[in-house]
Amino acid sequence: MITSTEHINGLISDLRLQAVDFNKLFNGRKSLTPLESVELFLKEELQLKIDKQNRSRQKNAKLPYTKTIAAFDFGFQRSVTKEQMLQLSDMTWVEQAYNICFLGPPGVGKTHLAISLAVEGLNKGYIVAFETLENLIKILKTCEITTSSRRRLKYLQKATLIIIDEVGFMPLNATEANLFFSFISAMSEKTSLIITSNKGFDEWADFLGDQTITTAILDRLVHHCEIINMTGNSYRLEHHKSITG
Repeated sequence: MITSTEHINGLISDLRLQAVDFNKLFNGRKSLTPLESVELFLKEELQLKIDKQNRSRQKNAKLPYTKTIAAFDFGFQRSVTKEQMLQLSDMTWVEQAYNICFLGPPGVGKTHLAISLAVEGLNKGYIVAFETLENLIKILKTCEITTSSRRRLKYLQKATLIIIDEVGFMPLNATEANLFFSFISAMSEKTSLIITSNKGFDEWADFLGDQTITTAILDRLVHHCEIINMTGNSYRLEHHKSITG
């Protein structure tokens, strides 16, 4: 004979709801009215749905690791302040499709700060995506011939915030530079971008290979943009750990 719990779980499955631990949910709440019991159950289902969506967004963001503003060493890196980052962490600029560019030499914390803002965005419910420029170019070059690239590009196109990391570390040929321009142009005014680059804007033509296309990319990128120039020594080199101690 099917028990009431088994029957309810069957109905939950048929309705494509998530399984609920009723003993835990109603523990200490035996005096609830029928309507209050239904309300509590629906609230639990809503929270489970939100949690599932959050896990999915975090997975699809493809952050290489998790970083926070609180973990950043502002004492070591003084070219950006904690107050600046806390102001940006309210993420209101995403609603206006503003961009942020972190510029500076390797190891000064550009990617750390970019990822910390990505984490804030995820926590606030935004669709976030992370790509190095190298991988972005690979996606753009293969989206018409591979399913994985096509699927990833569709996700990027619906994202509200995209981090493009390591811009300037690799030179682009003419085809790749045009693909990068087309992507930036398509995102302009509708999607916020966070760019990290080891090159100042005056050096972008060197790796893009064309001054005209460089000007066109920067024109779209910096129209509404917070530019943060970071200086100093590499944090990783200063705090390296020796194998032998």
